[in-house]
Amino acid sequence: MSSTPKAAVYEQLARIGKALSNPIRLEILELLAQSERSVDVLASMTGQSIANTSQHLQQLRQAGLVGSRKQGLFVFYRLAGDEVVDLLGALGTVGETYLADLHRVVRTYFSSEDALEAVPARDVLERARKGQITVIDVRPADEYGAGHVPGAISIPLPELQKRLRELPKRKEIVAYCRGPYCLMSFAAVKTLRSRGYKARRLEAGLPEWRSAGLPVESSEQPR
Repeated sequence: MSSTPKAAVYEQLARIGKALSNPIRLEILELLAQSERSVDVLASMTGQSIANTSQHLQQLRQAGLVGSRKQGLFVFYRLAGDEVVDLLGALGTVGETYLADLHRVVRTYFSSEDALEAVPARDVLERARKGQITVIDVRPADEYGAGHVPGAISIPLPELQKRLRELPKRKEIVAYCRGPYCLMSFAAVKTLRSRGYKARRLEAGLPEWRSAGLPVESSEQPR
C-alpha cells in the first residue's frame, strides 16, 4: 500500500507506463485507433498468436487504455478515447527529441522518403472544403468505413496504381493513413509523383485528425 496520496498517484500512472513498454502493444493501439477490432483480427495483423494477443490486450485493458465488448463468440476491442492518441503522440515527440536512435530511424526511413513538408490538418480541411485539393485515404477499406476525413476518397494503397485515372492531375492530392509512423502515405505520395501528380502527405493520420476535434465522416453500417 502506498505511503502517501502522491505515491499512490505515481503508482497508478506507472501502470500505464508498463502497458506502453512493449512494441506490440503500441502497434495494437495504433490499429485500434483506426477502428474496433476482434482479437483474431488483431492477432493476424500483428503476426502474433491469439493467446499472446489476448495477453497484450489484457495488459492494455487493465491500464485503462482500451475497452471491450463481446458479440457472440468474439471479443472486440476499441481505444478507450482520443486521450490515448494524444498520449502516443506525446510519447513519439519526446522519443524523437531525446532518443538519438529513434531520431536516426525517423530521419532515415521517414524524413528521407519525402523532402516536402507534410500538410497540416487544418489546412487540409480548409482547402478540401474549397475544392482546391483531392484527399485520398490509403488505409484498408474497413478503416475508411469506420471513420475518415470528410470528402476523402478511399483508395487502399494496393489499389492505387490501377485507380490513378480516378484522380485529377490539375489538383494537388493529399494522402493520409494511420499515423505519423505509417509508411502507406509515403508510398502513395511516391507513386503519385512518379506518375506526374502533385502530391503531399497529411501531417500525421486519421486518429490525430479526430483527436484535434476536426470533423470525421463514417460510412460503416450500424451493428
